[in-house]
Amino acid sequence: MEEMISPNHSVRVVNQVIDNLNLDPVLKQYAGGGCPAYHPRMMLKVLVYGYVTNLYSSRKIEQALHENIHFMWLSGMSYPDHNTINRFRSDRLKEVLKAVFSQVVLLLIDHGHIDLREAYLDGTKIEANANRYTFVWGKAINNNRERIKSQLKELWAYAESVAKSELEHNEPDDFEEIDAEKVARTIETIDKALEGKEVDTKKKQKLNYARKNWPENLKKYDHQQKQMGDRNSMSKTDPDATFMRMKEDHMLNGQLKPAYNWQITTQDQYILGYTLHQTTTDTTTLPDHIDQLKQNLGILPGALVADAGYGSEQNYKYLEDNNIEAYVKFNNFHKEQCQKWKEDPHRIENLHYNEEQDRYYCPMGQPMNNIGNRLRKTTLGYTQNTTLYQAQNCKGCPMRGPCHRGEGNRIIEANPLLVNYKQIVREKLNSEQGLKYRSQRPADVEAVFGSIKHNHDFKKFMLRGIEKTQIEAGLVSLAHNLRKLTN
Repeated sequence: MEEMISPNHSVRVVNQVIDNLNLDPVLKQYAGGGCPAYHPRMMLKVLVYGYVTNLYSSRKIEQALHENIHFMWLSGMSYPDHNTINRFRSDRLKEVLKAVFSQVVLLLIDHGHIDLREAYLDGTKIEANANRYTFVWGKAINNNRERIKSQLKELWAYAESVAKSELEHNEPDDFEEIDAEKVARTIETIDKALEGKEVDTKKKQKLNYARKNWPENLKKYDHQQKQMGDRNSMSKTDPDATFMRMKEDHMLNGQLKPAYNWQITTQDQYILGYTLHQTTTDTTTLPDHIDQLKQNLGILPGALVADAGYGSEQNYKYLEDNNIEAYVKFNNFHKEQCQKWKEDPHRIENLHYNEEQDRYYCPMGQPMNNIGNRLRKTTLGYTQNTTLYQAQNCKGCPMRGPCHRGEGNRIIEANPLLVNYKQIVREKLNSEQGLKYRSQRPADVEAVFGSIKHNHDFKKFMLRGIEKTQIEAGLVSLAHNLRKLTN
């Protein structure tokens, strides 16, 4: 078999790279005792080479071990079955794959393939292995709770009209906060009060339904809300997956599907780091992604290049605190380059600001005075401080239509810190280096996702749960780096 495999074949690259890795974290996963296990280094080689050659199924890898000379050479003619392969992937690599992946990235740095002078960040949605039609929506849970609360009030009011004396000292504190135990207790109280009384048939049916279903439904809602956390949706068959709008074709026609938000940073189309998120937007993923990159590699890139999906005050502040140059676009960056945008006198960006008097001037020259501040907290707990400015008299103004269509005098909201960050980023993006980064970004990071999805047909996770899908994302990222190293 040695003679039948060419010297520069990708299987030799996989074999050589994994032979040079420290696999002590993986070895510690084995407690010892019992029948001898397949060596984890051999198992990792077989699994990674499977992902390199687009074999993502443990059954197909098992088949290749009996038929494909490259897999036979890697395994030394060992034949682990698909259950063994899947257990190794799901259980043994759960907490150690990122350490293995990081060693490969550090090897690439040592050999001069990448230098971390800059990194390109982007994300994509990958469909989860979950039923598309068994969904739970946070809004539906809240509506169902409110409906139970409202109908419980109605039943109590009806019971009071029929047997007020029996309920006189048993009335619950309030119906605003309800749970399964409180609802069951209230229904029991109503039952006792109505015992022996003439009760309306429909009310009796409603009471019977409430007794059988409401407490259990509330327990179910509590459990689903706990699984969902701060998200607004989840899949019943993979509770970690969130429903996200997927881009199905070149026209961006799509539908909501259970998915994960996969973020990667790249340089020269090598993947430096990967994270998986349950949020649909990219903005909130940046701090966690960079934190994990620093934790895994021990170093951070000198500059970060990303599109407008990542432009926010919190992210700019985070990059500044970590000494990373931000070449990150913000919303409306491209619109600002248009002459029409620059010449629009009504936009807050084009209003004149008097720093000494802390006031803006509207297009008609009327002062807009500071009327106070407003604090906002983001989903990640970051506090934004904005200042409100109000015009003195907009009544009868000839520019009221295009300038301000609401009632009363116009109020604008300004964020001085964000304005300052935008000015710094604007200058960087329009510099010679910024133009270079902007033109390189799509060819660097977006091309990686294109290769993974379309050239190597990885468009859907095979495992369920965020812990296991993170392993899949890591194996795909590792396989991508080794493929590129071979080419």
